[in-house]
This record gives sequence, structure tokens and C-alpha cells, in this order.
Amino acid sequence: MTTASASELKLIAGGSLAGLFRELGPLFEKASGYTLSIHFDATPNIISRINSGTPFDAVVIPFDVFKDSAAKERLTDPIEIARVGYGVIVRAGAAKPDLSTADAFKKSLLAASSVASVPASAAGAYVTKVYERLGIADEMKARTKVEALPTAIAPSVAKGEAELGVFLTNVFNAPGVELAGAFPADLQQELVFAAAIAKDAKATGAAKALLDFLKTPPAVAAIKAAGMTPAPHTD
Repeated sequence: MTTASASELKLIAGGSLAGLFRELGPLFEKASGYTLSIHFDATPNIISRINSGTPFDAVVIPFDVFKDSAAKERLTDPIEIARVGYGVIVRAGAAKPDLSTADAFKKSLLAASSVASVPASAAGAYVTKVYERLGIADEMKARTKVEALPTAIAPSVAKGEAELGVFLTNVFNAPGVELAGAFPADLQQELVFAAAIAKDAKATGAAKALLDFLKTPPAVAAIKAAGMTPAPHTD
């Protein structure tokens, strides 16, 4: 993968992947010789960014983006990179709520004074669906402390600004918080992240190098360390 080119790769990535790319970014740059320029954002904003004609070379994003026909048209066929489930965090040292069953989960959510999350995202949309399924959508709307990006959830809980944090578990590897547990099995779902290349990419070689790199052992190890499940990439 070594190259003499110093081309910059413009990447759009899901906001909950910021922690992963702190590890992956330098590894890719060292292995490839390319420089990464990453824009992290929530799913609705990613769709808008793609559809507005903003120049970019590649994406590593929630699969939900590909459900938008206009955005999908600008991208090559997606390749699954990783997936991750949902969980709840509390401030370090705080009592952990009972999440063992759907009913216990519901009672714990209703007992919380505030819950940090990012409703305007693919993961946030699923969390909202879970609230609706439990019949507590209105109550949770009033309790939700809306964050702009997933990386803001853990700090909000750590500072005591929110009693709980509810989102993808990979964004909870942060100081000052503890994982209370995963969603109950009958409410759990995994969010899939996929990579693709922009059909009008200027740095096509760099984009292809990134997609190849994401399947390598160092990348797979970083994905696992970030609390995500790597795609099998079977032929």
C-alpha cells in the first residue's frame, strides 16, 4: 500500500466513529502515505452534505444513508465495515439501573431525570423507535438532553448534566462514565456501518486504499478495541 503520493483523502464519517478514527486514522496514513481529512456528522447531515454536491472521496457511514436514493446515487456499492449495538451509561460510581428486561428498562428510563442522546441520527432514530415501542415516547422526549454529536453524550453524563446516556456502546469508552449495560435482548439491534467511494472522487486511489485497509488485521483489531464487531469480509 506504500505510495509516494501525498494526496489528501476527503472522508465523511458517522459521528459515533470519531473515537475509532483517532486510532485508525494515523494507522492508515502511516501504512498508505495518504493524508486523511475527516468530516464527522449525524446521518441527516451526512445525507444533506452528499446531496448538496460537497466534494468528498469516500464515506464510512451508517447504512441508513444508503436508503436515501439521491445519496446512494453518488456512491459506489457499500461494503460493510462494522456493526455495534445499543447501551446505557451512568456517571462513574453511580448506581446502575436495571436493564435486564424490557419492563425493567422502561421503568429505569422513566425513573431518570434526564437522558443524553442524539435524536437527529440513525442511532437516535432507533432509540426513539424503542421508546415508541415501550409506549414512553412523549415522556422520554421531555427527559432527553439533546446532544449535537455522539461524542458529547459521555461528557454530559460524566459532568452530571444528564443522569443516563443512551446510544451506541462504542461511543461510551470515555472517562467519567460506566456502562450500565446493553439494551434488553428483545429491544437490541445492531447499527451497521458501511464504506463506499464517491463516484466523482478526485482521490480514487486513496479511497480504494482506505477501503482495502479497513479489512486488514490492524484495522480489524482497532474496530474490536473500539467495542465494535468487524464485518467478516468473506469472499
